[in-house]
Amino acid sequence: MRRLRFSLLLLNLEEYYFEQHTANHIQNKGGQNERKIRGSLKICSKSVIFEPDAISQPIIKIPLRDCIKIGKHGENGSNRHFAKTKSGEISLIFSQVYFIKEHNIVAPYKIERGKMEYVFELDVSGKVEDVVETLLQLHRASCLDKLGDQTAMITAILQSRLARTSFDKNRFQSVSEKLHMECKAEMVTPLVTNPGHVCITDTNLYFQPLNGYPKPVVQITLQDVRRIYKRRHGLMPLGLEVFCTEDDLCSDIYLKFYEPQDRDDLYFYIATYLEHHVAERTAESYMLQWQRGHLSNYQYLLHLNNLADRSCNDLSQYPVFPWIISDYCSAELDLSNPGTFRDLSRPVGALNKERLERLLARYQEMPEPKFMYGSHYSSPGYVLFYLVRIAPEYMLCLQNGRFDNADRMFNSIGETWKNCLDGATDFKELIPEFYGDDVSFLVNNLKLDLGKRQGGQMVDDVELPPWARSPEDFLQKSKDALESNYVSEHLHEWIDLIFGYKQKGSDAVGAHNVFHPLTYEGGVDLNSIEDPDEKVAMLTQILEFGQTPKQLFVTPHPRRITPKFKNFSQTYSHNAPMADSPGEESFEDLTEESKTLAWNNIAKLQLHDQHKIHKEAVTGIAVSCNGSSVFTTSQDSTLKMFSKESKMLQRSISFSNMALSSCLLLPGDATVISSSWDNNVYFYSIAFARRQDTLMGHDDAVSKICWHDNRLYSASWDSTVKVWSGVPAEMTCTRRQRFDMLAELEHDVSVDTISLNAASTLLVSGTKEGTVNIWDLTTATMLHQIPCHSGTVCDTAFSPDSRHVLSTGEDGCLNVIDVQTGMLISSMTSDEPQRCFIWDGNSVLSGSQSGELLVWDLLGGKISERIQGHTGAVTCIWMNEQCSSIITGGEDRQIMFWKLQY
Repeated sequence: MRRLRFSLLLLNLEEYYFEQHTANHIQNKGGQNERKIRGSLKICSKSVIFEPDAISQPIIKIPLRDCIKIGKHGENGSNRHFAKTKSGEISLIFSQVYFIKEHNIVAPYKIERGKMEYVFELDVSGKVEDVVETLLQLHRASCLDKLGDQTAMITAILQSRLARTSFDKNRFQSVSEKLHMECKAEMVTPLVTNPGHVCITDTNLYFQPLNGYPKPVVQITLQDVRRIYKRRHGLMPLGLEVFCTEDDLCSDIYLKFYEPQDRDDLYFYIATYLEHHVAERTAESYMLQWQRGHLSNYQYLLHLNNLADRSCNDLSQYPVFPWIISDYCSAELDLSNPGTFRDLSRPVGALNKERLERLLARYQEMPEPKFMYGSHYSSPGYVLFYLVRIAPEYMLCLQNGRFDNADRMFNSIGETWKNCLDGATDFKELIPEFYGDDVSFLVNNLKLDLGKRQGGQMVDDVELPPWARSPEDFLQKSKDALESNYVSEHLHEWIDLIFGYKQKGSDAVGAHNVFHPLTYEGGVDLNSIEDPDEKVAMLTQILEFGQTPKQLFVTPHPRRITPKFKNFSQTYSHNAPMADSPGEESFEDLTEESKTLAWNNIAKLQLHDQHKIHKEAVTGIAVSCNGSSVFTTSQDSTLKMFSKESKMLQRSISFSNMALSSCLLLPGDATVISSSWDNNVYFYSIAFARRQDTLMGHDDAVSKICWHDNRLYSASWDSTVKVWSGVPAEMTCTRRQRFDMLAELEHDVSVDTISLNAASTLLVSGTKEGTVNIWDLTTATMLHQIPCHSGTVCDTAFSPDSRHVLSTGEDGCLNVIDVQTGMLISSMTSDEPQRCFIWDGNSVLSGSQSGELLVWDLLGGKISERIQGHTGAVTCIWMNEQCSSIITGGEDRQIMFWKLQY
């Protein structure tokens, strides 16, 4: 039997697979080399997928939003009413296509861009008109501006299809079966759901997928059912999970209903049936069994996860297990030594004392609602981080056809533990697989090409600690540790944090166990959000971020009754090793998920404070790592140091009588650099309160400076950008710094602004005449020159992923440029110049000539919010790493402090 290569994981998240048709893909239609490739054409809600029979050929995926024209092959482009011909050929003209699993090898998707046409010939030519009509309808949905509208239209199409069909009673196991109820539902598997019909009789539970995939009907005999759980799915009480085993990790079926009543009715029917066969289990009943030694620690944690809505079918609520071992360096693992174990009374984020102090300092300054950790201990990304070697297609599905960066992969157990201790954003726990029997997730048995690390080595098997002789030995020792006497005596402390009374409220604060409010059950009421766009965005954000388990206990969990073979001292200090990271910023502990959360709420900026500290327009803002000192430059020729805490001006420094154009702080917060219209760059020592150095490097005003990795980048009206090497002179040393010019990037006209990408491999410059230039800094060569503004370019910046550049100009335009091709892919206009901005790749906060702050939705192509600000042009803008605090400077000589309230 031919192995199916197609899977629902080839679909986008929240996409449905509707129907399939046996067909040929006709290559080079009408040409000498015309050939037909046999396969199956699959119609999905957001794409068309063709799966060739021959595994040497790649699966083809064409996103409907990239389609330019859909119709019968050879028909008039303007005519959407089809002639009654015998042709069974469908033509798709599109701008982008994905090639997947060529030779059946799981690998990142290949993408081809550019206008092209594919022709598919259906075996049943009479179905062509229906298929084309369906595709046109789905294409209209995928092209709607708002995500909420897209979702609503696709849901309507799906519900219409479900309403036109019903469960096929011929699928019953026996003619004597009595139907109890039938309803619409979706079968849930990780990352994807499959719509169809649920049917329950007096002896069986059935699910029949609308598309017949992966088989025509799924059947479960009620007599085999051992456990059922109601589930939250997408924060709604719509899920039901059925297990036919007592202790297995994975269920036999997970269903998501469209109506809570349908779910409850089906649950009641199965529960009533089970009452006569299986004793009901509660958290308390399992607890008693565990306490008395009838359940292992592993089994008990598995049951608690199930009761708390954790499921292997829902990656945003995957079962969570604790790190147990803290020793990944020793040659032998000593399970009799308490120092071998992690402190189970603390969450991962509180294991490192120094890191915790930084987090608490930030927590104290944070407005309500406060949280200590910007990322969660369990999320879809973390689960697939661990499982990529056995579930590569899930990671490709989650990450739009790409694997993660090789150095960010799960490469080593010890490295991962160290990062969870020391990392500013990493607080993840483990998954059940670390205490199971299957070593596959540790070994690259599939021979996947997961990339090459910076050191040159390929990502392959996971590196094990010295005490593990093999992956099997690692799992065995991990299991031994989980079931050890020490863990049995302390596991209740971890249960208090994850499932118990320290999960919420003042006890959570006392235990340093406070996560973002949206991760908790009831943290947001989706039904109260009326805007469908906002609802979809909020739900996506919550599911990607991860969710805290349902709270099972509201009082301290009792200890396990263990035989006292060894009496470990209660005063023994088993704190994890302390991190040594004095230079780390306290604002670095928010992950990409929480930055997304902040940017989704950017329109809720509120003015917190404002101060007039200059005599002319403010031109630059730099802020110390702890956020307490704000440095500003101005056209009044001064550099000023302002205390955010005391709200007092602390210093005012003047280097010449010419305007200063920008400023930045060097790492370590000891030196401020300012650029000046007098052609110089000035280095100012904060500790010694004096000018430390002067770089006389240009023949005209220096307009903007950047710094990265001991390199200074200076832009000037002398038509150059120069790259300099050198660390500034030591504070205590009178020796003057010698600056070496490494590169000179020549322009035709004055350069008004520059910006670096995150890795400092690319630089973008904007000129007086409206040209944006993208430079490769590794070779000091220009990649692209884009004349896209009709006046001076005011500001430029790369997106966080370095794929796009945004520029604003005196002409009021916001332009988005594709870095790889240099193509201008989007242009939006406002009725006034946008002088400065910050952006996250999707949304923009810009400062306008009139003094307003504008929030732009780039994907929606509109200004979504106007916020009153300065009384003159906004000239500079700064945002902290956390994306929660913003400072603006203006021509009204003021600096304004803004807070993000949500």
